[in-house]
Amino acid sequence: MLAAVLGLLVGLILGLTGAGGSVIAVPLLIWGLGWTLPQAAPTALLAVSAAAILGTLSAWPQGIVRYRAAMVMACAGLLTAPLGLLAGQSLPLPWLSAAFALVLVYVSLRMLRQARSAPEESRIVRAGLKAEPENPSEPVCRMNPNTGRLSWTRPCALAISSGGLVTGFLSGLLGVGGGFVIVPILRAVTDLSFHSAVATSLMAIALTSAGTVVISIAQGQTLDLMIATPFVGGALAGMLLGRQTAARLAGPKLQMGFASVMLLIAGGMFWGILA
Repeated sequence: MLAAVLGLLVGLILGLTGAGGSVIAVPLLIWGLGWTLPQAAPTALLAVSAAAILGTLSAWPQGIVRYRAAMVMACAGLLTAPLGLLAGQSLPLPWLSAAFALVLVYVSLRMLRQARSAPEESRIVRAGLKAEPENPSEPVCRMNPNTGRLSWTRPCALAISSGGLVTGFLSGLLGVGGGFVIVPILRAVTDLSFHSAVATSLMAIALTSAGTVVISIAQGQTLDLMIATPFVGGALAGMLLGRQTAARLAGPKLQMGFASVMLLIAGGMFWGILA
């Protein structure tokens, strides 16, 4: 029951806050179930992957998921995920906790900045994506107006795959989905709209997270299905609930509140390391 409630909370946060919300899954499992970070990571990734699949399916009919970019990122991520898993097994637990706390600080500060500088983007969440015009900037990867697809060049492929390499390593090391890395990279190197970047990140997260779980199990990591199953089920229910409430709740105030909570969690993790 506790695992289901924690999963529900994770799914709701994922649905209402968009990219970056997945980082809350690991701390909830650590504090709610008394697990260590390496124990919590596979279950967290499984829930994040399931929720990201649901978000991808909801956005797919609108044609805003750039699936080739997502697959390139995922393939690159699966190259570095084993390195992240190896590093996670080798590093002392306090170091891992400190690294995770730094990720929380980064994500929370980014969300605070987004809520203040671009409040309209804080309403674009995983639970309710809609198509909009593409970004008219001049990035490395541009949409082909005739085909509606990205025009793939060597610089474009390198730029997009670099995001996948970072995401895969972080997934293996800390058990995070990596949307806080993917979305900014897609926005920087492509002319995708913010909606499309979030939708594309969902597919990349789903593939990378699921692949990382499979790799970790193949390397001997255990996955407690008695906990993982209700946790994943709760996360999916939370995503569906987020879809129903996103229009009323999502926005800069909610994002700033959640970012503040993450800063408190990061402070608690740092305190636990130093105590």
